Amino acid sequence: MFVLFEEAGKFLAGRILSEADTSLQVELDSGKRVKVKAANALLKFEKPAPAELVAAGQKLSAEIELDLAWEFASDEEFGFADLARDYFSADPAKPASTEQQAAALFRLFEAPHYFRRAGKGRFRKAPAEILQQALVAIEKKKQVVAQISAWAEELTQGQCPAPVREQLYKILFKPDKNSPEYKAVVEASRSAHKAPLDLLQQSGAIASPYQFHWKRFLFENFPKGTGFPAVQAPAISDELPLADVRAFSIDDSSTTEIDDALSVQGLVSQGGNGTVTLGIHIAAPGLAVLPGSPVDALGRARLSTVYMPGYKLTMLPDEVVQRYTLQEGRNCPALSLYVTFDEATLAIRETVTRLEQVPIVSNLRHDKLDDTFNEAFFEAAQAAPPAGIPWGVELAFLHRLAMHLKAQREVVRGKPENFNRPDYNFSLDIAPGREPEGNEAVSISIRKRGAPLDLIVAEAMILANSTWGEWLSTHGVPGIYRSQASLLPGVKVRMGTKALPHAGIGVKSYAWATSPLRRYTDLVNQWQIIACVKHGRTAALAAPFKPKDAELFSIISGFDGAYSAYNGFQAGIERYWTLKYLQQNKVTELTATAFKDNLVRADDLPLVLPAAGAQGLPRGAKVRIRLGDIDEITLDIHSTVLERLDAVLDDAGAEQVAEEDNESEIAAGPISIAVDLNEPADDAAAAAAAA
Repeated sequence: MFVLFEEAGKFLAGRILSEADTSLQVELDSGKRVKVKAANALLKFEKPAPAELVAAGQKLSAEIELDLAWEFASDEEFGFADLARDYFSADPAKPASTEQQAAALFRLFEAPHYFRRAGKGRFRKAPAEILQQALVAIEKKKQVVAQISAWAEELTQGQCPAPVREQLYKILFKPDKNSPEYKAVVEASRSAHKAPLDLLQQSGAIASPYQFHWKRFLFENFPKGTGFPAVQAPAISDELPLADVRAFSIDDSSTTEIDDALSVQGLVSQGGNGTVTLGIHIAAPGLAVLPGSPVDALGRARLSTVYMPGYKLTMLPDEVVQRYTLQEGRNCPALSLYVTFDEATLAIRETVTRLEQVPIVSNLRHDKLDDTFNEAFFEAAQAAPPAGIPWGVELAFLHRLAMHLKAQREVVRGKPENFNRPDYNFSLDIAPGREPEGNEAVSISIRKRGAPLDLIVAEAMILANSTWGEWLSTHGVPGIYRSQASLLPGVKVRMGTKALPHAGIGVKSYAWATSPLRRYTDLVNQWQIIACVKHGRTAALAAPFKPKDAELFSIISGFDGAYSAYNGFQAGIERYWTLKYLQQNKVTELTATAFKDNLVRADDLPLVLPAAGAQGLPRGAKVRIRLGDIDEITLDIHSTVLERLDAVLDDAGAEQVAEEDNESEIAAGPISIAVDLNEPADDAAAAAAAA
């Protein structure tokens, strides 16, 4: 005697060895013996053989028309043998054959939209309206499966269907893995045996490598687009006194958000008495843009200006920026820090913070003045005050002061700041304000870190940020601070609301407050500082953000993530333009410096890349490398060491290179996408296609 039984949703058949009230011992054709619950034994038979019954039942099952079977089935609960008799037998009193009963069981079991299971071998037919809904869904599923196959075929033939193109970045980075567009890419990649990125690029889905990087960034960070809604820049209602100063800013020619300016009063050479007052003047949008206002909402949504070669996305609309920027020829509302120094010793005597209107006399552009105000100029100015050069006397004092402030910070740091690696300026042959396409001619120029004009501005801003950070703390007003516990390896800069030391800069506390048009944290801190100016000792009661304010922590968290993403994009897109520079100038060899593992850093370009043959070289070793192929999608380029150019590096040189490792660019690698070709095939889709 044989038995057909169900085990974990599958039908098996075998010979009965023994039988009890609640179970059977059954031997399968494979020789394996299993214990079967009596309730799972659905059909006992003497012939044919088990394997023959299952094969015959499956073949006959495919011939059963489900619509007809549903019509034949009883409206009450029934067993599979009942349906087999009604469907196959001409004589209602005569039972169906064993093969027909097995066929009915298999067909009923695989059609839950027609027949609902009511127990082992028992079924009830679905209500007509529910069945119709299910059939419509199945037909729709068939159409989707057919569409997926058609799109996959197009992709393998080198053509990209419009729906896939429109969903490209969602498919790659934040996919709905049940969407037909995603499934088409997976199916095409599998059948073509190609990586998804390669497949999509060859099919034309990726219009250009530059657009790929740009659109990916926008998808992840600006899903609603980069435009601003129409807003009105609010006017500053405060009646502000006019400062008796002549202020000037120092920025790049491309800078439109002029946040800061400087003034110098009281120099002996200009009739002073030996007491010099440095004015650090910061644009004051915080006087008009209030927390919770429409303009504030725009700043908080974007959190920072995004910079890239040839283009930028400003934190605030241009019409808002132009209302508050420190434009030359205007009296501009400003938050000013005045620091009084002894001109001879440069000792600080007093600091005062004011809200006022500041006459901006000049917007200096350092890319046009670096050749004039170079180290030789300032060295000569120590012997004799410069004559006939606009702002020469003021800048000479400011450079001397900057060197003094830097030296004081380095004492706190415990070692000098390292400016041996240069900064790089990218220039694209493109009209101002026009979005790059990725094929523009690019030039890359080297600018030494710590150039005199940069140093002047940097030290003035550090002085303001550290002074105001301490000032907020003494008033009991929270701010957004950047701190670093020590210079030990692995100790990172963190953001928080407490005035903690910043070991990397060498100050007691450091609150970003000097770029309120470009960074949202600076605007937040400006609101807090304004409260201190207006309310003094009671500022903590009037400041927009209170100690342990959850909103302040939320801002820090959001800014940290956005700023990191923006900087990462800037580094990546600068790498793209560096690779374009190599292509456009047909550069095939470079001199480079080994610095970690098998990585080298180009000496005259902002480029880190792996080099075969660099393994085992000491840090700081100079080499000549031959460049390999460039992948503009992954931003990857490999190289091979041709020769070593220097003698053995001394310990001091190796230590210097090691110190720079933490601020190095990272070599590109494979882009991480969310398309998983190892996921199991969609059984439901396959079943729908077969139904």
